[in-house]
Amino acid sequence: MKKKLKSGSKNWIKRHIKDRYVQLKRAKGYRSRSAFKLIEIDSKFNILKNNNYILDLGSAPGGWSQVISEKIKKGRILAIDILPMEKINNVDFILGDFLNKNIQSKIMRLCNNKLDTIVSDMASNTTGNKDLDSIRTSELCINAMEFSKLVLSKNGIFLSKFFMGSTHKEIKEKADEIFKKVIFYKPDSSRKDSREVYIFCKNIINQH
Repeated sequence: MKKKLKSGSKNWIKRHIKDRYVQLKRAKGYRSRSAFKLIEIDSKFNILKNNNYILDLGSAPGGWSQVISEKIKKGRILAIDILPMEKINNVDFILGDFLNKNIQSKIMRLCNNKLDTIVSDMASNTTGNKDLDSIRTSELCINAMEFSKLVLSKNGIFLSKFFMGSTHKEIKEKADEIFKKVIFYKPDSSRKDSREVYIFCKNIINQH
């Protein structure tokens, strides 16, 4: 016997089917709807430059890496995730946790100790508790920011997703400690009812 869908699930399916970005994703062959968020962010901040060395954190299933590979032909693209990701042309994929010291060393070897841009669309696994999910995803953002401080060039760019909530102030304070320029931005392609926001940071204050 088939189980009946809950009303919330039905509404999600209806919204998903009508979502123009879902339709565009299929039409353009992107692996995730979030590809359009990066396209929109790049259009505003010009973060994907042809000869750059770039790291895509939390890359699976590969939507952002696809967008990056279309823009960067002469630089180097590294992608990392704890989940597997199918091959994308011009992208070197690392399976592992970016917080692992051995993985960090591998990243630096592969990019010859040079990173111009770090982007992160990471989010923690959802628990159903929005506040807890927000905190966990914010922790990923802060960890990525700390990592970027160690590996980015002086004029480097850091872009990361987080969810608006109790940790917003902490994220802003940490970003202001590390970067000269800090901007919060919510793309039009981000669903209106989502609490996700992106933080764009540029120019490290004190290079170690």
